[in-house]
Amino acid sequence: MSEQITGAQSLVHALEAAGVTDVFGIPGGAILPLYDPLFDSTIRHILVRHEQAGGHAAEGYAAASGRVGVCLATSGPGATNLVTPIADAHMDSVPMVAITGQVPSSSIGTDAFQEADIRGITMPITKHNYLVTNADDIPRAIAEAFYLASSGRPGPVLVDVSKDALQALTTFDWPTSVNLPGYHPVTKPHSKQIREAAKMILASKQPVLYVGGGTIRANASESLRQLADITGIPVVTTLMARGVFPDSHPLNLGMPGMHGTVAAVGALQKSDLLITLGARFDDRVTGRLSTFAPNAAVIHADIDPAEIGKNRVADIPIVGDLAEIIPELVAAIKVEQAAGAVGEYEGWWAQLNRLRTTYPLGYDLPEDGTLSPQYVIERLGDISGPDSIYAAGVGQHQMWAAQFVKYEKPRTWLNSGGLGTMGYSVPAAMGAKVAMPDTTVWAIDGDGCFQMTNQELATCTINEIPIKVALINNSSLGMVRQWQTLFYNSRYSNTDLHSHRFPDFVKLAEAYGCYGLQCDSAEQVDATIEKALSMNDAPVVIDFIVHRDAMVWPMVAAGASNDELMVARSMAPEWGSDD
Repeated sequence: MSEQITGAQSLVHALEAAGVTDVFGIPGGAILPLYDPLFDSTIRHILVRHEQAGGHAAEGYAAASGRVGVCLATSGPGATNLVTPIADAHMDSVPMVAITGQVPSSSIGTDAFQEADIRGITMPITKHNYLVTNADDIPRAIAEAFYLASSGRPGPVLVDVSKDALQALTTFDWPTSVNLPGYHPVTKPHSKQIREAAKMILASKQPVLYVGGGTIRANASESLRQLADITGIPVVTTLMARGVFPDSHPLNLGMPGMHGTVAAVGALQKSDLLITLGARFDDRVTGRLSTFAPNAAVIHADIDPAEIGKNRVADIPIVGDLAEIIPELVAAIKVEQAAGAVGEYEGWWAQLNRLRTTYPLGYDLPEDGTLSPQYVIERLGDISGPDSIYAAGVGQHQMWAAQFVKYEKPRTWLNSGGLGTMGYSVPAAMGAKVAMPDTTVWAIDGDGCFQMTNQELATCTINEIPIKVALINNSSLGMVRQWQTLFYNSRYSNTDLHSHRFPDFVKLAEAYGCYGLQCDSAEQVDATIEKALSMNDAPVVIDFIVHRDAMVWPMVAAGASNDELMVARSMAPEWGSDD
């Protein structure tokens, strides 16, 4: 007869069997039985200071490595503190398993101490979730959770385990296969759709490869590059796809959308064919949907059939894994090319190069001599280089980091794209550094975001996770202030954080056991970044005191058409009028 162990021991064995090496969490009453056998496990547990940060760390771990991130929390408030990172992972297709403790099964539904229906709460924001009240069910639930999180369209799965199930005796039986009736992600595309897409691509005159984050999740960057190279079609990479196609490649027009390059936005608007790969026609890319790419036919390839036709009707829908779709599309195009079909895009590139030349991505330097935040981020990218990982918070600094760091490789740009979660950067960078310990990891953060999760610097110091933080400190909730400047007559209601004075971020960093540096002039920027790069025995925080009223340009106002793109004063006006 198999050895009798507790449900908690079975859960630890299950995590080990699933290949887990690192978890982020905080113990508490309902999850406490798990923490006893975890003490003897080879799994590294990183004690975070807030469950939300544990969730974001698991996201950063997954996004940087491609492996499933894991976080742990207790019942009630511990579990509800995971709601934001779970929603974040759901929006951005991040493979994550969240394990929560629950009150004993006999107490469920009685409003017991620290009880919350976390399964019900997270139902809309998980791929699937479990409430386990029988210890015998633990290995199967964990095996299925990891399979669900990492297969098909990746995403978060929650496993809620009652305290009595963790304490009960059981035997450990790891399933040799996972059988989930009704869950059969289609990975191989329909060959007829591939052939039709190849013909449509070569017949088009103004095509664009509209590339989303799904290409990174599918590890499809090499085949994407091959597709672009054999066709010569321009590529735009969404906020979530930065790095999947090298910025240095001549076919890359940059990022489309609300703060995209004029060339990328213009290419989509003027296109006659959108070859949409792992993107979802998000409102931040399309602007007013009814006016988006009005003359374009659509090929839409995605592993999630629910995305196809959701916001824009697809003329050729292709359901499958981009790791299989793109190579098949390349092969089909080569067949068509061998038969004499060659795309003719010279006129199209003439238009696009005119946009690219007329409206290069740039920024105005502050007239008062204060430090330009765009310059800081541009220099950071240049000095630290394309092998580093950059995790941004949300707001102006996020957009500047997407615009002015040059990304050459997938999984080097981490951000909260769909949910737009302030406080993401520091814990996500921490998770990325745990996953990729030999890589330089920067958190590019704003003073608003930083003050939501900066307590995780203590976690980083204690656990020897030497991330580097570039704090873009404009003493404001910068993106909200920008909107107030543009749309609310500069009435700055509750956006002044006073963080040029409170707190002293250098002292705060030092209090957490980190190195604290400060920089407020362009002349100091390079030396300060290089100094931070030389400090690798503890986390580093650089407080960059920057110009308060720097703007993110270009910009499409929320709900406006992409044809109404606004550019900086230093750029030529009326971008849409000349073609």
